[in-house]
Amino acid sequence: MDARMLSGQGALNLSGFNLSDDPQMAEPPAEVEARLSSTGFAVLSVVLGFIMTFGFLNNLVVLLLFCKFKKLRTPVNMMLLNISVSDMLVCVFGTTLSFASSIHGRWLLGSSGCSWYGFINSCFGIVSLISLVILSYDRYSTLTVYNKRGPNYRKPLLAVGGSWLYSLFWTVPPLLGWSSYGVEGAGTSCSVSWTVQTTQSHAYIICLFIFCLGLPVLVMIYCYSRLLWAVKQVGKVRKTAARKREFHILFMVLTTAACYLLCWMPYGVVAMMATFGPPDIISPVASVVPSLLAKSSTVINPLIYILMNKQFYRCFLILFHCENWSGKNGRTSMSSKTTVIQLNRRFSSNTVACAAHFSSDALKTNAEPAVKLTTPPEVVT
Repeated sequence: MDARMLSGQGALNLSGFNLSDDPQMAEPPAEVEARLSSTGFAVLSVVLGFIMTFGFLNNLVVLLLFCKFKKLRTPVNMMLLNISVSDMLVCVFGTTLSFASSIHGRWLLGSSGCSWYGFINSCFGIVSLISLVILSYDRYSTLTVYNKRGPNYRKPLLAVGGSWLYSLFWTVPPLLGWSSYGVEGAGTSCSVSWTVQTTQSHAYIICLFIFCLGLPVLVMIYCYSRLLWAVKQVGKVRKTAARKREFHILFMVLTTAACYLLCWMPYGVVAMMATFGPPDIISPVASVVPSLLAKSSTVINPLIYILMNKQFYRCFLILFHCENWSGKNGRTSMSSKTTVIQLNRRFSSNTVACAAHFSSDALKTNAEPAVKLTTPPEVVT
């Protein structure tokens, strides 16, 4: 790392942090004593400005699509809407504050503002993560369990409410005395006080790491691995269309998992190192980069979960008056086209017999039908 990116002890302005109203925050931790230089703060401001602007715009487009196109207001898409709302709130109430602080080279809002920033960013971030996990399970269950019932909004609404309650359950305790929120990294943002060496703080951080990062990752891995296995069974029946769809879903799975891990795992690892590692093991630059990656999820999520979805993509083109594209593809009503491939297990012979059923809607249009894998309820595990 270029030495010019870090200034020495003389560059630290303790009064500039405006933390005199909290004795514990009046003296910053040792690792903040070597802050970023003016060039480092300038680079940080540019990156945060990019994340703030495009994160807000991308999620705003998602909300506009939901408002304009009634066909998109399905039970499954409620989780997509929840992700976009939480990501937009992070951009409005969180990234804007760290962006302004980076321009001035110091935290601007004192200890109360630091607790507010740490709380809302942790809360909205966990809501987004839990929503991604619920969405991964929903995609797995949708593709593997056949349900003849009509749209049911009860479960998605409960899932949305549950994601917020789950997030509040883990983000309110620092406000009540179980751990705390404090300045982190280069001194322009706040989060959980990772470096506080107390038993209570360590217990909270361990629980936060397990239930808000470790378990979500395991659930996503389980759901997507089961989904890939089911898709491979389809590939044994139809070697052409099924194989193409297998690679398409594989690409979606790898993209989702890679972006999830890229955005959040580095931040989790650095936080654990700062908590349980030797003092000063994490430099300001080393702590800033994972934080930026986590914030960048607000930009990436709409691209993966919205623009890579054909239905949303068509609505996106229509919203911005791409008439040539929509005219080429005929109808724009975005009706559901489904190819159902049922997997019937024969317990007596330990073999799997597969029968392909095609809906009449899929044969009447030029659109590529989606695949639904169905397994009898008694064999779903």
